[in-house]
Amino acid sequence: MNKWIKLAIAIVICQMAGVIGSIFTTPSIGTWYASLNKPWFTPPNFVFAPVWITLYTLMGISLYWVWQKGPGKEVRSALLAFSGQLVINSVWSIVFFGLESPFYALILIVFMWFLILLTIYKFYKLDKKAGLILVPYIAWVTIATFLNYYVWILN
Repeated sequence: MNKWIKLAIAIVICQMAGVIGSIFTTPSIGTWYASLNKPWFTPPNFVFAPVWITLYTLMGISLYWVWQKGPGKEVRSALLAFSGQLVINSVWSIVFFGLESPFYALILIVFMWFLILLTIYKFYKLDKKAGLILVPYIAWVTIATFLNYYVWILN
């Protein structure tokens, strides 16, 4: 398969996680989410979409670099960790925004954070740049975890 097609597929897979999440997020932004008490460090709403689009693109590039390593037990294990965190990423939006449940979303995001860390570790072992390019993702999810926690506590 052409490397550009593989790269496009990897990026589209990650962007689709964002699309799935946005189906549940968008309707809640002006209603339920707007009514919540939020911590002082909550970014403005317009920041979230470009940040997530960028992060999903970086995730896709990282996925592509590991996918290029070919078949093998270590690659499969790394891709499994990546897939797990990506699925939880989408499910988090469903739980937080769709089900309006900050508590259960907090449990998910903590689990997701550890899966992202595991993914970074496994990707880094296979391709240093594939692991390092995920650092902004875990940094943003760390902020999101604190936001999620404080939304739960404040409401």
